[in-house]
Amino acid sequence: MSTQEIPRNQWNTFFDSFSRQHEGWLATLELLNMDLGAQEEANELSFEGISLNSDTDESEAIVINLAKTPVDHVTHMIDHPKHVWLERTDEGADASIEIEGKAEKTLLRFRSPIRPELVDGIV
Repeated sequence: MSTQEIPRNQWNTFFDSFSRQHEGWLATLELLNMDLGAQEEANELSFEGISLNSDTDESEAIVINLAKTPVDHVTHMIDHPKHVWLERTDEGADASIEIEGKAEKTLLRFRSPIRPELVDGIV
């Protein structure tokens, strides 16, 4: 596995591209809090997208959307994000995104990571 940090000035472009490539993939969302430990917020829900909401640097947030059905929808916001890392498998597939926020880390993992070009047109 290899991990690379995504530079802040590339977050918008990275999230747009990542969301298009991975829409519909099954994802698990975990929160890693220093006080509470690891907590699973969503398990194997369909990934709808990740985006950066920013009016100013003071109100910046990353938003992750997952859904099982239109009624069963999870939206998770990471306020004041500091770092974003992408982890890839040895084969080059995107395995997870880790986001460090002000109070906790958020981990978005995919069930069966494979390179997006192998599933284009199938999902």
